[in-house]
Amino acid sequence: MAVRRSGRWATRQGGRRVDLALGGLVLLAGLTGVAANTIGVNWPIDLIQVHAAAALAVLLLAPWKVVIARRGLRRPLRGRSVKALSLTFAGLVLLTVATGLIHSTGHLERLGPLTLMQIHVGAAVAALVALAGHFATHAVRPRRADADRRAVLRLAGLGAGAAAVTALWDTGPATARRFTGSVPRDRPLVTSWFNDGVRDVDPGAWRLRAGTAVLDLAAVLNLPHERFTAVLDCTSGWCSEQEWDGVRLSVLLATAGVPLDGRRSVEVRSVTGYARWFGVPALDRVWLVTGMGGRALPPGHGYPARIVAPGRRGFWWVKWVSEIRPSDRPAWAQSVFPLS
Repeated sequence: MAVRRSGRWATRQGGRRVDLALGGLVLLAGLTGVAANTIGVNWPIDLIQVHAAAALAVLLLAPWKVVIARRGLRRPLRGRSVKALSLTFAGLVLLTVATGLIHSTGHLERLGPLTLMQIHVGAAVAALVALAGHFATHAVRPRRADADRRAVLRLAGLGAGAAAVTALWDTGPATARRFTGSVPRDRPLVTSWFNDGVRDVDPGAWRLRAGTAVLDLAAVLNLPHERFTAVLDCTSGWCSEQEWDGVRLSVLLATAGVPLDGRRSVEVRSVTGYARWFGVPALDRVWLVTGMGGRALPPGHGYPARIVAPGRRGFWWVKWVSEIRPSDRPAWAQSVFPLS
């Protein structure tokens, strides 16, 4: 009897550790995914590689979790809702990992009306919600014994295995990607945030309100423009390096006589109502552009004028700009991702 109880205890202990490891890996994958999808500059830490390794580590743990799940599903007292939640979580994790891996090959961008990245992110968010529900109904708390020498060695082995599989994937099926995980394209796609459809703006009627000044398109084109190269890196999973023609916001506002003394940011608003706030110190590194690739902007890319903000993800690059005005609102006092 003592041997049997000891064996059962060891099995339960192993199941607990697998659950804790899976929970930690899913959270790590979620956090690094959000960071890689938000940050537009290259960090010393390769976030997308950590993100991929965490996801592949989940797959490596899957055989052990299957054994635990089968044992749990056979228990007659286990509620149907708990079983359904566990199965839902497993399905969402598999969908998240599969869409991420397929996207990294660059061979498929859409499934029906949705991009692979939209499915990937949506499934990941749903998986995190299911994970929270799983731990709420089946609490698994860390213990000191979980960090013994054998557990640490196994965790290190899992990490090394995930890193090796990630490296093999990157040298095999995966295509070359930017540090954000975005797949390079020769020409940028036409995308918008949520329900902002392409606007066909009449250039003759269009006006840019800069503070109290009102500029027509001819006046904007007469501002001191520069030609420069910048990478548009969209959160839908692609990036494209293009030549742009535009004027720095600092120059535009100074030329228009817009005072910034004591102001904390500048609000840039689209004809759609979409807006982002840029801190005053950043205005020398943000452009209002009127051309791409030596030509006027196409309607889908913001004609007659859009924002180009190198080092920031695509949702900062406001299209169809209609207003630029000083604001007392700090630039950090806005959601990381726009909510409207």
